[in-house]
Amino acid sequence: MKFIVDQQVEDIEMPENLKLNTFLQEFHSTCSHPECSFGFYGFAFGQSPFPVPKPIQEALIKNADKGAYAPVPGISELRNAISKYNKHYFRIDVSPERIYVGPGTKELIFNLLEVLHGTVILPTPAWLGYLPQIRFLKKNYHMLPTRANRKISPNDLRKLALRLQDRQKILILNNPNNPTGLLYNELELEEITDVCREQDITVISDEIYAQTTYNFSKFVSMGKIYPEGTFVTNGLSKSHAAGGYRLGYVIFPSHAIDLKKQFKKILATEYTAVSTPIQHAAIAGFEISKEIDEYFDITRNVHQIMGEYTYHALSAIDGIKITKPDATFYLLADFNAFAIDLQKSKIDTSQKLSEALIVHPYHTAIVGGDSLVLERSDFSARIAYVDYDGAKVYQNYLNNKPKSSSEKIEFVKNNAPRIVAGIEKIQRFFEDIKMTSSNISQNQKSSMMTPS
Repeated sequence: MKFIVDQQVEDIEMPENLKLNTFLQEFHSTCSHPECSFGFYGFAFGQSPFPVPKPIQEALIKNADKGAYAPVPGISELRNAISKYNKHYFRIDVSPERIYVGPGTKELIFNLLEVLHGTVILPTPAWLGYLPQIRFLKKNYHMLPTRANRKISPNDLRKLALRLQDRQKILILNNPNNPTGLLYNELELEEITDVCREQDITVISDEIYAQTTYNFSKFVSMGKIYPEGTFVTNGLSKSHAAGGYRLGYVIFPSHAIDLKKQFKKILATEYTAVSTPIQHAAIAGFEISKEIDEYFDITRNVHQIMGEYTYHALSAIDGIKITKPDATFYLLADFNAFAIDLQKSKIDTSQKLSEALIVHPYHTAIVGGDSLVLERSDFSARIAYVDYDGAKVYQNYLNNKPKSSSEKIEFVKNNAPRIVAGIEKIQRFFEDIKMTSSNISQNQKSSMMTPS
């Protein structure tokens, strides 16, 4: 029997993160060089390396017997905890009735895009998960390229919104931002909000990295600035290193009563409810406690140390431009100064750059610009600086916190040698590219000077 696949599914490309994972696995299994035995230097995957906080682990064990279906929006104890969590950390006074729990923010953003009619505005570069969802749902969408500072320009947003015919426009705002590591400050959010109010733009504010903000006092939620028009999503994945728990939440605007009914219908149809034991475990993650506060403090400080090292080490390579991260565990590296040299080596797309870096002798994995919704010829890449043993590093930081700049550099060298070595491989790669380019140019000159 031959099975026919729905054309809508046929038209979907493999998500970029899974495509990359498949490519890396195939490379690792086919590389003949003995040096490949260690794998590769991993700057590609954005997963917090730290252990899940102990209170969450213990709560999961304690609630393993909870086998009953949970209510569609989430159990009341968890929604109450999330409400208090947002008031304490983000200064958003939100009632539990405005909170819906789902299996990760990725799914909840997909659900919101299902429910909300209109054209999606996607600032670029962007997290690699947004565009496949938009295309799968066959939504109208427009890219909003950011300028040199890699942040949304309110004027550009206004100009784009004025061109769009749909009654409703949906801006996806990722703050703090993946892949740049940048943070929008309060004034920047207010300027974006002015345009959103003027142009009736609804905002889906993906704030999954909020707790990773290095100077946490600087984080401001879009839900606080634009409460009537913002859906805020957040969860356990990044702040609590619990991506595998698949638990996120969305906060609805206060007046969206009818929309919540439609949303509940979608959730009930697609997955009924989030795993009940996971919901009970998550309560411990969202409760205010000294243990969780210490966890946030240590993990964000380590992310900052690793980020500062990566930023300065890559910036020292002549020609590379880097975003200086304020949060997350990413930065965006711009390699376009090497475009001509890369093209001489027949590397004319960011995908080919990623492939060239992963092969022997470089063994370095990055996420290229085409996966970040940039032009295929844009030689930019996301660098995730999390290739280290999180449990070991957490304990080492707790035992001896580095204070001076020199101590922080030594901390990285001692605790994250793969980050150090991977950056050295990137430097070697571009040195080799420059040398190859120079040799090609010399050969071309020689051939032109040789008499026929």
